[in-house]
Amino acid sequence: MQQQENTGFSIRSKFLLLSAITILLAIMATLAENYGWIQNLPWLAPVLRWAAILVLSYGCWRRNSLTTWILFSMVIGAEFGYDFPAIGSEMKIVSKIFLKLIKTIIAPLIFGTLVVGIAGHSDLKQVGRMGWKSILYFEIVTTVALFIGLFAINISKAGVGINLPPTAESEKMDVPPPVGWQETVLHIFPENIAKSIADGQVLQIVVFSILFAIGLALVKEPHKTHMLSFAESLTEVMFKFTGIVMYFAPFAVGAAIAYTVGHMGFGILKNLFSLLATLYVALIVFILGVLLPVALWIKLPIRKFINAVAEPATIAFSTTSSEAALPKALQAMEKFGVPRKIAAFVLPAGYSFNLDGSTLYLSLATIFVAQAAGVHLDIGQQVLILLTLMLTTKGIAGVPRASLVILMATATSFGLPVEPIFIILGIDELMDMARTTVNLVGNCLASCVIAKWEGEADFGKEEEGI
Repeated sequence: MQQQENTGFSIRSKFLLLSAITILLAIMATLAENYGWIQNLPWLAPVLRWAAILVLSYGCWRRNSLTTWILFSMVIGAEFGYDFPAIGSEMKIVSKIFLKLIKTIIAPLIFGTLVVGIAGHSDLKQVGRMGWKSILYFEIVTTVALFIGLFAINISKAGVGINLPPTAESEKMDVPPPVGWQETVLHIFPENIAKSIADGQVLQIVVFSILFAIGLALVKEPHKTHMLSFAESLTEVMFKFTGIVMYFAPFAVGAAIAYTVGHMGFGILKNLFSLLATLYVALIVFILGVLLPVALWIKLPIRKFINAVAEPATIAFSTTSSEAALPKALQAMEKFGVPRKIAAFVLPAGYSFNLDGSTLYLSLATIFVAQAAGVHLDIGQQVLILLTLMLTTKGIAGVPRASLVILMATATSFGLPVEPIFIILGIDELMDMARTTVNLVGNCLASCVIAKWEGEADFGKEEEGI
């Protein structure tokens, strides 16, 4: 027995050593290629990179988990997009198919989980409690995110000294009119549930499902039992549906990364590295300075939580779509210990009211636009922009490229030129990856907070501590 363990350890050690050597050689060859040191050997770097990918594929096959394959698909997708940019730029259709399949899941899944969670327990007072607690938590966290973004861009001054390209003035983009508070409130309520589903208006679906569940809770037997049975069956079917669709996730993720790299190339990082670094550092500060203390405050088992959100966060990062990760996030949080009725309420609502990464990005990007245009904003004006963003970032989850839409509207409202925004467009995909991931993780943590607040959390114990 001991000999078998030693043999297994030896094989694992040899594999890890081989992987490290191959990856190191691939990195060194790629750097040498970029600096022009191996111009006579143009095939060397690609061959070593594909050799490293081949070694990693063996490790993925040995581990054989969906998360591992998704991470591996990101690597192979990036390499494919880099080596074959023409083909990579055409692969977005694969990720679009995945997103379409995911969007078919969202509405029936939210409907079924909320109806069973609310009408099945008949505790209508809890719905009201969860509502005001969620809004309070969302508002506090997103406000802190706005200030972190403001501080970060004022410290880095990433937009200072940028020379606007002469072609920017000829660019045109449809800028939506500023949205007032009345339109924001009206946007919450559905006028046609079929239209809300077709338009992907998650918050409207949530409102309809809650009202439907409340109405069902007031219905007498046997009609109530029949509808509850239908809703529960619908939920279970949609979870199985999610499991089937998720087998397609590695292909969709790899295609999305191949498209991004093939479309923009890695060289785009050199153009706006300062802005990218500012955003990523600010998001890390937000995670460590806000989300981590919140997790510690509710005594969350950190490692267990990271394992739970790893897969949906990876999907959110690679597809830049919170919706794509929602079904998996619901399953992950329920398995983690958040009751289904709470996760089904908090997660969809958070996509409209708790976009932590997007709100941080918007405060940062708005000041960046002013810096790039050479417009000085005093403290009072910057605070006013933050107050505006606190309102305009709510209820926009169903808008494609919502952050970009709000950025354009905010810049227009404060008389800032929109030309610098066209500079941001070049790397918006890369920034969207980070902010969407933080949105997802922030909403998963919010569901844990509300579950703890309601006294219904069952996170279990982490054997290895936090």
